Amino acid sequence: MPSSPFLRMALILGLLSAIGPFAIDMYLPALPDIGASLHAAVGPVQWSLTAFFLALGVGQVVYGPVSDMLGRKPPLYFGLALFVLTSVACALTSNIRLLVLLRFLQGLGAAAGTVIPRAVVRDLHTGNEAARLMSLLMLVFSVSPLLAPLIGSGVIALAGWRGVFWMVALLGLAGMLMVHRALPETLAPANRHAGTLASAARAYGVLLRDARYLGLVGIGSFTMAGFFVFLAGSPFVFINHYGLTPVQYSLAFSINAAAFFVTAQFTARLGRRFGLEPVTVWAASGAGMTMVLLLAYYLLGGDGMWVLLVLYFIASGCMGLVIPTTSVLALDDHGPIAGTASALMGTLQMLIGTVAMAVAGLFATGNPLPMVIGMAAGALIGVLLTWVTFRHRPQALAKAGPA
Repeated sequence: MPSSPFLRMALILGLLSAIGPFAIDMYLPALPDIGASLHAAVGPVQWSLTAFFLALGVGQVVYGPVSDMLGRKPPLYFGLALFVLTSVACALTSNIRLLVLLRFLQGLGAAAGTVIPRAVVRDLHTGNEAARLMSLLMLVFSVSPLLAPLIGSGVIALAGWRGVFWMVALLGLAGMLMVHRALPETLAPANRHAGTLASAARAYGVLLRDARYLGLVGIGSFTMAGFFVFLAGSPFVFINHYGLTPVQYSLAFSINAAAFFVTAQFTARLGRRFGLEPVTVWAASGAGMTMVLLLAYYLLGGDGMWVLLVLYFIASGCMGLVIPTTSVLALDDHGPIAGTASALMGTLQMLIGTVAMAVAGLFATGNPLPMVIGMAAGALIGVLLTWVTFRHRPQALAKAGPA
């Protein structure tokens, strides 16, 4: 594929993937304001975030097989339309329980933009070329955590927290237009599966019996679970505990996110030199060791904001290598059901992350230690799964060319 179409596809897929995360990251600086406006405690406000993640995971179970049956574009249209409608409803609500429900529905819509771009990558490439496209997709995707909190802070200052939902509704409309005008259908009719619930169940059965696939998904899921805990707890820790303004918090969050997406750009290069499996092992181990240091610091009585920022910056950089490598390796062996494989991967990632957030929310006090414990636990489970998954296959993945 020539470089310009390659980059154009990465731009399209990255922007589609970023629509849902924009609805998360723009929302983060508003969490304390939402609690005050709707007279809700920290726990219920965090559930409005948890509900979105839960739906983002559950929805992928449906979108993946449907995209294998109908093609990639029809489910994208449906999901984005649902996202737009529920975003408008969120902007109009005045009840925290209704907001939680609407955020769940909004997450169901956003799930289409999360699962289908990964399936499109597998439609087009495998191996290191897939890793290259996935890394470029993540570079575009990085617009969300880098800019969305800052944009969200500006929108909140001008229009209040409800303005965030009007803004993401417009982004959903822009995504629908992009799908219509710029995204080609990558799954030819001849390659689609005859659509029945039984065939979808059989495809999921194949995946659930594949220990290597589940191991790779688990590595990415638990490594990211620590980030999900950080996502839910950091607004309260940095704004309420450390006294940052929403804008300052947004800058701190963006800097940590930058580490993730910058290192992701080295995935294909490191994969060609060392193999994707060794890169995964060392990156996951680096994230785990860094989080152990951070946990030890807080357990010993430390409370320095800069220690948290610096060590989590390093851990985020390691995670930037873990996520694309595990995604590519997990999908490589399942091209004919790439949509379903991508869906199950995304669902498990979101469900594990949601459970981690919910458990951490039970112990949330606004202080750093409960959040750091949750972050470290996720990273260490990821390390354990890495060594278990690769213990029988220490050799590097054979370098594959374009599909």
